[in-house]
Amino acid sequence: MRLPHPLYRLYERRLAASLPADRLPRHIGVIVDGNRRWARSLGESTAHGHRAGADKIGDLLEWSEDIGVEVVTLWMLSTDNLERASDELEPLLAIIEDVVGELASTGRWRLQAVGALDMLPEHTAKALRTAQDATAGVRGVHVNVAVGYGGRREIADAVRAYLRAGAAAGESLDELAEAFDVEHIAEHLYTKGQPDPDLVIRTSGEQRLGGFLLWQSAHSEFYFCEAYWPDFRRVDFLRAMRAYAARERRLGR
Repeated sequence: MRLPHPLYRLYERRLAASLPADRLPRHIGVIVDGNRRWARSLGESTAHGHRAGADKIGDLLEWSEDIGVEVVTLWMLSTDNLERASDELEPLLAIIEDVVGELASTGRWRLQAVGALDMLPEHTAKALRTAQDATAGVRGVHVNVAVGYGGRREIADAVRAYLRAGAAAGESLDELAEAFDVEHIAEHLYTKGQPDPDLVIRTSGEQRLGGFLLWQSAHSEFYFCEAYWPDFRRVDFLRAMRAYAARERRLGR
């Protein structure tokens, strides 16, 4: 139940003020789920739901910026989603291209495309690369835009990249297999060089990763929110931060 507007704002301010700055995540991953169900609940089109979800992304980045988050990874389209009917997929890809362009045009955030760009239509891949290149020098929050992303595909791509690098250096398959270790995966992930996500948030009430950041999230905390993504509010974000700050992180120990 939503609080009346003045009380909501007061509660939101108090919640923000209560967050311990030294216990907040550096990197958050967000599975932006529930756009279609949100639209259906209102009797609207699927495209309307995806557009409303896209409009929420700027808010999330501002909230993250306000509390000092350094990296945000947004899962906007999975490899499985690429199998959707063209009458839904094509408008969704157009919306993704638009929102990525809008985010880049602000000059506030550094965008990086993470995913199998070779699986995307060329115009979508080009839009992602253009946004990435245009913001390469920005020092704001680093935003990973996961489009055409699947965790299993990422790990397979990392192994391929490791093998190709070794082959280019003249190493044999036996030599590569003998030397292979877990750090070689990390060195070839889409997110190489970045901290692993401290917190992964999924909206819409679903309590599963679905293949999101499978390797990187081994020691992440998880927060599942009932709200559909277009309804995700700043207070929901702050509650997720409060829950994270209250946990004792064991990091596999």
